Amino acid sequence: MHILVVDDDPEIREQLSRALEEQRYRVTTAADGRKALARLESCAYDLVLLDIMLPDMDGIAVLRKIRHWELQTPVLMLSALAEVEDRINGLDAGADDYLPKPFSMAELFARVRALLRRTTSRTPLLQAGGLLLDPAGRRVSLHGEPVELTAKEFAILEFLLYNKGRAVSRFDLAEHVWGDDYDPFTMSNVIEVHIKNLRRKIDTPGRPSLIVTVRGVGYRIDASPPEGRRAARQQ
Repeated sequence: MHILVVDDDPEIREQLSRALEEQRYRVTTAADGRKALARLESCAYDLVLLDIMLPDMDGIAVLRKIRHWELQTPVLMLSALAEVEDRINGLDAGADDYLPKPFSMAELFARVRALLRRTTSRTPLLQAGGLLLDPAGRRVSLHGEPVELTAKEFAILEFLLYNKGRAVSRFDLAEHVWGDDYDPFTMSNVIEVHIKNLRRKIDTPGRPSLIVTVRGVGYRIDASPPEGRRAARQQ
């Protein structure tokens, strides 16, 4: 399960990330509303933990934008504003739950589990040709056979499949998969190694690669399967 944590306090982001990762969730963070919306525009998340007090646009505005986009991603609001009216405003804006600060991690985990239980059955499968990725179950199969991927390989493949048909830059891949914890001078080589390993695991010998290199940009998984691309070239 992939959770987006949105909070402008770096210490709180770090605490939440570490605690959720210890519970075996995958976590991406954003320090403000605009970054959060950019993340949500480019990737599917299973849950958003959204602070109300953000520096550029408050959490309510971010939440309204999410619902305006008709994203059904569950949102758990986190806020030091604990008045009943504040909770009502958050829920009326489209929040699925509201947790006032300070809170215990045990209660946070319980709320997270409850929200994820409601949405697990609705998580869409991602597919390209004979490749199938189940974000909720964190499983990948190729022509019905299971494919074992590392956590980073799974995250890269999921991001590419979510953006199927669009070129994804190396910068966007690095930011999504590694967050802020990456070296821009070496990341391009690191990504190339992961892509090479992915191709070795998911490509079929004698057929075009599922992952297409877009020169000068990054990578793309085409909307049509490799067989369709090869047939189109032969016509």
